[in-house]
Amino acid sequence: MAESSLTDRYLRLGLAFDRLESGFVDAYFGDPAHRRAVEEGPTPTPSGLARDARGLLSDLATDTSLPPARREFVTGHVAALEMSARKFDGEPIGFVDEVKAYFDVDVAPHDTVDYEASHAALDEVLPGPGPLRERVLAAKNSAEVPPERVPEVMDALAGALRDVVRERYPLPAAETVDFEVVSDKPWSGFNYYLGDYRSTVAVNGDLTQYLSAMPHLIAHEAYPGHHTEHCRKEQLLVHGENQPEQTIFLVNTPQCLMAEGLADHALGAAIGPGWGRWAQEIYADLGLRFDGDLHERIARASAGLLHVRQDAALMLHDRHADTEDVVAYLQRWGLMAERTARQSLRFLSSPLWRAYVSTYVEGYALLRRWLDVVPAGRERLDRFGRLLDEPLVPSSLRRELAAESSTLN
Repeated sequence: MAESSLTDRYLRLGLAFDRLESGFVDAYFGDPAHRRAVEEGPTPTPSGLARDARGLLSDLATDTSLPPARREFVTGHVAALEMSARKFDGEPIGFVDEVKAYFDVDVAPHDTVDYEASHAALDEVLPGPGPLRERVLAAKNSAEVPPERVPEVMDALAGALRDVVRERYPLPAAETVDFEVVSDKPWSGFNYYLGDYRSTVAVNGDLTQYLSAMPHLIAHEAYPGHHTEHCRKEQLLVHGENQPEQTIFLVNTPQCLMAEGLADHALGAAIGPGWGRWAQEIYADLGLRFDGDLHERIARASAGLLHVRQDAALMLHDRHADTEDVVAYLQRWGLMAERTARQSLRFLSSPLWRAYVSTYVEGYALLRRWLDVVPAGRERLDRFGRLLDEPLVPSSLRRELAAESSTLN
């Protein structure tokens, strides 16, 4: 089986899903002949796509033309597509099994002892009368961005981060990011990668934006997050090493977990500890007041709440809890405002996005373990650079962690 036929079949299989569910293809900048062939072909059916995926998996299992790392990448993504096709076909599949097939991770309810410890840490950072959730929300609301100033805040942060990132992780001279404010979306921000080193980053204007969250959002979506990863993989893997499988980005596949985990570590990679004071100085130039040290301490104390949203998804889809109980859980343990909890529930309830929360939770946790193998500094930055440049998947990171653990022992 020729290499081109395997990757071409994968690309056309992935593109066909966009005819079942618009938005399933997050990005595609490969050979336009594949998109034309899919658009001009017969309307795909879920059962037909599942059958095609199983056929491709069978051929990949006996293939020797693709190098092992590339074969593992394509195989994992075709397996995820096979699961998506079965879900589209109405097959009853447990939520945990669904997440495993999509993202190559196992999920389970988290111990609330970590949430209690995080609440105690936040209580120390924000002492005073009244319930903790009210104090946390008051601190958050004190850093609200006036809606009319969101565009200039995005531009200022993006410019500052771009300068840092281009020095550490060189980008093509032609790369650009355009920012826009949108509405009626289940997410807070989204990167639309257009190919040729161009992205549009959309920010949800229906949601209040906060000075404390904006550095993370811009790092996540642009520098050195999604946009940076897409640019470097297009330059190094697609054009440099002729890996056409990297020209497509599909929802509910292992590359999503890797990408979201990478993006959630992006601000730490670009700025590291002290990001609060760094942002404070940028905001001061815009005439905006922000206590960077306080909000960095709040973020550090909140780290133990990572799994709350995934626990809410497990409640909703695995244990079939009432939606009001899920909202209450998010408010209690996640210390969310009711509006924020209901927006989160909307995301968790979306047929396309319901499992996606695990990409943030398990992606961040896995990549943190992998990054923490090396000390902070140059080694950590180089290791983060591998996430930008290599077609890694969760299984490959777990193998590396196991090998490194056995070496240390």
